[in-house]
Amino acid sequence: MRYLAGTLTAVGVLAIAGTAYAEDVEVLHWWTSGGEAAALNVLKEDLGAGGIGWEDMPVAGGGGTQAMTVLRARVTSGNAPTAVQMLGFDITDWAKEGALANLNSLAEDEGWNEVVPAAIQDFSVYDGEWVAVPVNVHSTNWLWGDKSILDELGIERPTNWDEFVAALQAAKDAGYVALAHGGQPWQDATIFDSVVMATGGIDFYRSAFIDLDEEALGSDTMKEAFDRMAVLRGFVDDNFSGRDWNLASAMVINDEAAFQVMGDWAKGEFLNAGETPNEDFVCFRFPGTEDQVIYNTDQFAMFRQGDAVSSEQAALATAILSPSFQIAFNKVKGSVPARTDLDASELDACGQQAYADFIEAAGSGNLIGSFAHGHANPASVKNAMYDVVTAHFNGEYDSETAVQELVTAVQINK
Repeated sequence: MRYLAGTLTAVGVLAIAGTAYAEDVEVLHWWTSGGEAAALNVLKEDLGAGGIGWEDMPVAGGGGTQAMTVLRARVTSGNAPTAVQMLGFDITDWAKEGALANLNSLAEDEGWNEVVPAAIQDFSVYDGEWVAVPVNVHSTNWLWGDKSILDELGIERPTNWDEFVAALQAAKDAGYVALAHGGQPWQDATIFDSVVMATGGIDFYRSAFIDLDEEALGSDTMKEAFDRMAVLRGFVDDNFSGRDWNLASAMVINDEAAFQVMGDWAKGEFLNAGETPNEDFVCFRFPGTEDQVIYNTDQFAMFRQGDAVSSEQAALATAILSPSFQIAFNKVKGSVPARTDLDASELDACGQQAYADFIEAAGSGNLIGSFAHGHANPASVKNAMYDVVTAHFNGEYDSETAVQELVTAVQINK
């Protein structure tokens, strides 16, 4: 099975086995933007070629919060979907409730333990059982730039905070929106991911967001991070409130904005618009985070449908982690494969850089879970921290007050 999975598509494996699957897979997800939908079609078509139907259950909302609300209602009513797109601690929380199927037999047959890094397995595996299958690995600490604007203004790649601020100021002075952004809590937190990492480094990030160390949370370094967020707020246009992330990406695509700080799912929007890396847009690690990868991984958790994993769930899981699918999907999605054993030459320039960064970070200990995307701390803590970050970004708190509120929020919710 391992040999076949490495050389054929999962659909081919199913066809060779001569197994017919009449049931559909019902999949709850929040991939509704153009680039996301295009990537999801890769999985639908892969399964469809093997005779497996796809019952789509999309719930709009880039951070997945709305989807988790819908999921809770479905499970409470005794009608769980076949599989659900999930992030980080949401998977862990459902596993603790005993709601997820045990995929260990598949994992052993197909060698998942050998090709999926331990940091990713932290959320795929609970109490020794594989309960979710990683589709990809995203990283949040990316800076996307409109190449035509940067070339026009003579802006080089910013390598530190001061150079980044100077680049933003040059764009603003030229009449462009310097920083495309959508005013939603998860988007504010996505910027904060990179700002905190750049300000304090990986050890500080780990202490504050993963260990929830009150000294780090209440430190002068955290205050400096909030000060930097206030600076960035000055480069956002007045109409940012409530804007979806992909509409912010469109501002860069349409030559209206110079930069966007967003995870690499933004690249899916650029690619879907027919743009080419290094010709129409550029991809940089956020200045000061070049050696780190702040990650989140989209995974499909399989909900218990009985005493054993259903044949449809097994087919879906096998398809997701097959080498051919991992490359095909991530070429479109903007992310990188969750496996470390693949030839990435089919990925675009930004994707090849991202995949090399991912493998290096996995080996060096610099692959660290994103606070903003539920891979650093449980949802109760994350959401409480969201409130503080967004209140500060909207001017409700000064930086000193925000630090105090951050400490209090963690104390109450952890």
